[in-house]
Amino acid sequence: MRVPLLDPQKLIAEVRARAEALGFDAFGIARADARPDLPEKLAHALAEGWHADMEWMAETEERRGDPRRLWAEARSVILLGVNYGPETDPMALLAEKNIGIISAYARNRDYHDIIKGRLKELAGLMARRLGSDVKVFVDTAPLMEKPLAEAAGLGWQGKHSVLVSRQFGSWLFLGAILTDAELPPDTPGAESCGSCTRCLDICPTDAFPAPFRLDARKCLAYYSVEHKGPIPREFRVAMGNRVYGCDDCLAVCPWNKFASVSREAKLRSRAEFERPALAALALLDDAGFRDLFAGSPVKRIGHARFLRNVLICIGNSDNAAHVPAVVARLDDASPLVRGAAIWALRRLDPQGADAVRQEWLAQESDADVREEWNGAV
Repeated sequence: MRVPLLDPQKLIAEVRARAEALGFDAFGIARADARPDLPEKLAHALAEGWHADMEWMAETEERRGDPRRLWAEARSVILLGVNYGPETDPMALLAEKNIGIISAYARNRDYHDIIKGRLKELAGLMARRLGSDVKVFVDTAPLMEKPLAEAAGLGWQGKHSVLVSRQFGSWLFLGAILTDAELPPDTPGAESCGSCTRCLDICPTDAFPAPFRLDARKCLAYYSVEHKGPIPREFRVAMGNRVYGCDDCLAVCPWNKFASVSREAKLRSRAEFERPALAALALLDDAGFRDLFAGSPVKRIGHARFLRNVLICIGNSDNAAHVPAVVARLDDASPLVRGAAIWALRRLDPQGADAVRQEWLAQESDADVREEWNGAV
């Protein structure tokens, strides 16, 4: 039987203090039913196809739209944020065509690993004090953390669809604790983007059909991280030197001027991820890839998809010195890598590509790779 919550404010103050001690920078509470608008909004996004080929979003639609569908006993949601504000401006690296840009959130340990243990400790404290059941979530279950975080007062979903905080700009990792206890909710965050459209205007692929709406079918972060096939030709040049993710819409947010660098050392950039040379990344074998990105979110996409991204970026480098590394990947075991290598070679050395085209076509059986030899660059 649940222990009555006699002094909720005292309990919440204790939990807030413990959350801060554990390294959380933002804390808020929302009712589990605080966003009755979510099922309709989610259904519209799925109907429009904005989820691209992330079929898991459609498969979990019913549970995703309402925390109580995920857990019927849920009454309150505690939302927590960890600031991962980068030390340097991610946009400053776009002009350096011979290095690869790794998204700010992925430049150190996987945030899931860092945050989940802390959430469990905090949830344990709540369970002991409340005598209630709790469940912990860190971006791995069908829970819509961003609109719930808005309901809990951590900030608001900006026009780029990411949560924006007055204290931390667009740089917050989110985690959630569901409980069957009735807790007093915080005041929801008020949308404060005003007339600003910087995040929409900066997008290199026009991925926002409207403010507060993101179409993954045009998003470079989606293609470089989630997409399992070749990068569509129409987005390859726009990809520039982004080897993993895209921070443009986050990095230009004016609210970032109030954000400090993350106080969490484990979330600060590893030196080797700040300005990695494309030439070195292209030489990585599978073991080298796994070793370099051990503990990093980058490791999850696998060696072949990472090389696909690197080779597209090399094709955008305008540097013929990369040609030998590209040619070395023309016979890679992965069709995904071979196809990207062909595109890069045709960009950097079109005459050389034409000279070997027939030879490679004669031994290529994969339809997508053959199309790379024959299709437009």
